[in-house]
Amino acid sequence: MSSRKRIMGATLVMSIATSISRVSGLIRDMVVARFFGAGVATDAFFMAFTIPNLLRRFFAEGSLTAAFVPVFSEVFHRRGEDEAQRLANRCATLLLLVMIVVVALGLICSPWIVQAIGYGFGQTEGKLELTHQLNLIMFPYIALVSLLALLTGVLNVRGHFFLPSLSPLLLNLAMIFGALSLGQLFQRPIFGLALGVLLGGVLQLLLQFPVLLRYRMRWRPDFRFFHDEQLRKITLLMLPGIAGVAIYQINIVVSRLLASFLPDGSVSYLYYGQRLFEFPQGIFVVSLAQAVLPMMSRQIADGDEEGMRQSLNFSLTLIALFTLPAMVGLVLCAKPVFSLFFLGGEFGLIAMDNSALALVCFAPGLLFVGCSRIAAQTFYALQDTRTPVIVSFWTLLVNLGAGLLLMQWLGFVGLALALTTASLFNAVVLLTLLQRKLNLRLTRQLLTQSVRIVIACLPMALLVYLVLGMVDWHQFGSSAYKGLMLVFAVGSGVVVFAGSCLLLKIDEIHQLLRLIRNKLRRYKQPIEHS
Repeated sequence: MSSRKRIMGATLVMSIATSISRVSGLIRDMVVARFFGAGVATDAFFMAFTIPNLLRRFFAEGSLTAAFVPVFSEVFHRRGEDEAQRLANRCATLLLLVMIVVVALGLICSPWIVQAIGYGFGQTEGKLELTHQLNLIMFPYIALVSLLALLTGVLNVRGHFFLPSLSPLLLNLAMIFGALSLGQLFQRPIFGLALGVLLGGVLQLLLQFPVLLRYRMRWRPDFRFFHDEQLRKITLLMLPGIAGVAIYQINIVVSRLLASFLPDGSVSYLYYGQRLFEFPQGIFVVSLAQAVLPMMSRQIADGDEEGMRQSLNFSLTLIALFTLPAMVGLVLCAKPVFSLFFLGGEFGLIAMDNSALALVCFAPGLLFVGCSRIAAQTFYALQDTRTPVIVSFWTLLVNLGAGLLLMQWLGFVGLALALTTASLFNAVVLLTLLQRKLNLRLTRQLLTQSVRIVIACLPMALLVYLVLGMVDWHQFGSSAYKGLMLVFAVGSGVVVFAGSCLLLKIDEIHQLLRLIRNKLRRYKQPIEHS
C-alpha cells in the first residue's frame, strides 16, 4: 500500500472515531452550558481544567508522543517485537514513577499554580478558592492520560488507530454523568463535573487494554531504564519537546490568564468558542497529524527521504482541503450552532452572541494550527526537537504582546484574535524553516493548492449563508426547525464544495472518494455473499 493511501486510510479511520468523540463532546458542552451557564462556577472549572490539560500536552499527547513514536517505530521495524516490548515496558515504568511525583507536586503546589494562571480571579470573592478545590480533584487526570498517550503511541505504530481515537468518548460520557448525577451529591454541583473528569481518565485507559492483549503487548514493570540507550534517546527528544509541541495550549493558558482580568464570563466565552473550534480541528488536523508521524518515522528509518517529502506535501494539501471549508463553515455557522445546541437554561442570548463571536475570531486559525501540527510532526520524525522550541518561544511572545494590546479595546475578542495571530506566526515560521531544511518549496505549493480550494469554497459559502439567513437564531425554542435548516445548510454546502473540487480537478478529493468507495465495498462484500 502506498504511503498516500496509508496516510489517508489512517486519517479516515481516526476521523470517524474522532467524529463520534467530538459529537459526544458537543453534547457534553451542551449539558455544561445548560446546567452551569457562563459565570463564576464555569470560569473556575474551565481554568482548573486548563492545568491538567496543559500538562497533558506537556507530558502526554505532545512531547511524549512526538519523542516516543519515532524511536519505538525504529526499534519495532528494525529490531523486532521483543525489543519493542522491552522498550515499551521500561518507558511505562519510568513514566509511572514520574507521574507519581508530578501529581504529588501538583496537589501540594495547587494554591500557587491556580493563582499564577488565574490571578485576576482574586477580584471576585471565593473564585480562586473554588478553582483550587476543583484543581485538587482533577489534577490526577494527568497521570492517567499520560499513560494513555504511551499506549496510543504503541498502538499507532502497530497500525491500530480506531480505539485510541475513540477514547475521548468515554471522558465525555463520564463528564456528562458527573454533571447530571454526581453533581447532586454536592452543595456546589460543579464538583460532580470535576469528578467526572477523573472517572473519564480511568475509563479511557482501560479501553486500550483489550487491543494491547490482542497484539500480545503485556506491561511488566522493568526498572532497568537507567542505561537503556533508546530510552535515553526518547528522553533527550522529549525534554525540548515539552515546550515546543505544547505551544498552542500554552497560548490558550496565556489567553485565559489575561481573560481572568476581564468581566465574569470572559473565560467561559473563550472556552465555549475554543471547544467548537476544536471540533473540526480534532476530526481533521489531529487525526492527520497522528497518522503522519508513524508513517514519516518509518520512511526515515528506512532511508526513504523522497517518500517522506511526498508524505509531507500530501499532508499539507490535505490540511488545506479539510480546514479551509471548515473555517468558512465555522464563521457562518457560529451563531446557529450556539443557538441550536446551547441556548436555554443558564445559557442566555448574551452568552450565545459572545461565545459565537469568540468562535468567529478563532476560526481563521484552523488552517494555521493544521500546518503547524504537520510541520512540527515532521521535525519530530526527523528527530529535531530544538527548532519547534525556538519558534514556540517567539510565538508565545507574539500571543502575549498581541493579547495585552488588543484586550484593552476588544476585551475577550482581542484575546481570541491574538491567539489566531500567534498561530499564523507559528505556521509561517515553521514552514519556512522546514522548507529550508528539506530544500522544498512548501509555501508556494501550499498557496497554489489553497487558492484552488478557496475558489471551491465560494459557492459553498454563498449557499450556506443564504440558507442560514432564513432563520431567526435569537429565537428561543424551535429546535426541530433550527436543526433541520442547519443540517440542510451544512449538508448541501459539503455537496457543493465536493462538486466544485471535482470540477476544479483537485486530485486529493478524487483519492478520498475512491478510498471511501473501497471501504464501503469491503463492508458490503460479506453481506452480498451471505
